Amino acid sequence: MPGIIGKKVGMTSVFSADGKNIPCTVIEAGPCVVTHVKTIEGDGYEAVQLAFDDRKEKNTPAPLKGHFKKANSLPKRKLVEFDGFENVKLGDLVTVDIIEENKKVSIVGFSKGKGFQGVIRRHGFSGVGGETHGQHNRLRAPGSIGASSFPSRVFPGTRMAGRMGVRRVKVLNIKVIKVVAEKNLLIVKGSVPGPKGSYLIIEK
Repeated sequence: MPGIIGKKVGMTSVFSADGKNIPCTVIEAGPCVVTHVKTIEGDGYEAVQLAFDDRKEKNTPAPLKGHFKKANSLPKRKLVEFDGFENVKLGDLVTVDIIEENKKVSIVGFSKGKGFQGVIRRHGFSGVGGETHGQHNRLRAPGSIGASSFPSRVFPGTRMAGRMGVRRVKVLNIKVIKVVAEKNLLIVKGSVPGPKGSYLIIEK
């Protein structure tokens, strides 16, 4: 499935033809450089590797410098493989023009990190109820997590406190409201995963 790499700029809203105010997300999409064309003969599968967002050469590992030099490209921060591209070669530019207005796309990103959270925020627990009978510090506690003598252990997967967020999330069928090709911007309907400045993968 062909696509492009982007970066979340932020949210705004636009008015539709019938006067409705539509919440939208602005994405800086491309331009991306083709840094590797994988083939069945050489790699065992067909794919096109795209690179996005310049990085400083002094902060780039030496092997990656050589990788980008083959494509006559500056070092980049984000590398993603796509399939479905045709007639592309090393060093080509993929721009936001491949996305069409009023079409639907899928967007992949990483959700916002929430840090270490308890069971009420992480799993929606409701606590143990009122403060009667001396329960002065149990309002946000998880309660029992297992039996005693049997099975004498806690089952894997038990919902407990822990790190929340920073998960790969794919949102399907997001409508493209507008493509601003001269500024490499994509305006899509609704929200997309991740904070401002995070990388996104837009799939056609």
